[in-house]
Amino acid sequence: MEIILKEDIIGLGFKNDIVEVKPGYGRNYLIPTGKAVIASPSAKKVLAENLRQQAHKLAALKEAAEKKAEAIKNVALTISAKVNSSTGVTYGSVNVAHVAEELKKLGHDIDRKIILMRDIKTVGDYVATVCFHKEVSVEIPVKVVAENAPVAKEEVVEAAAEVPAVEENATVAE
Repeated sequence: MEIILKEDIIGLGFKNDIVEVKPGYGRNYLIPTGKAVIASPSAKKVLAENLRQQAHKLAALKEAAEKKAEAIKNVALTISAKVNSSTGVTYGSVNVAHVAEELKKLGHDIDRKIILMRDIKTVGDYVATVCFHKEVSVEIPVKVVAENAPVAKEEVVEAAAEVPAVEENATVAE
């Protein structure tokens, strides 16, 4: 007996597969429970049309996911957290909610449920993966820094170089 599966059945097949089963199994279990329908010519035509329509929708969803992925492709996050100064361990942890919040501050509204990352409990560099589609995902570098950490010498030099440049421009403008 040839049937069309309406849901995944372990050991038999996946949803929308056309499979051959014994008549008793199909008539007495699969069809009455709504897990399958008889694969008549009209049912096969309906299945083919549904698969064709779903393919178009899935392609559109994948294209939209690729656009979103391209928008955040070059984003790098720096998250400050309260840290124990002697051990370098954070109070609490940095998790996907913090990453989603930082992305929202940058103008990217991303649901925290599609972000994959282990909870971060120490200062350092990590990676968060944003899965927009089963085939489209983006890795975002996340740097966790201490909230009251002393500023590194390189950052001080860069900041000092920027301040006089701004003052010179202000003087010229006056």
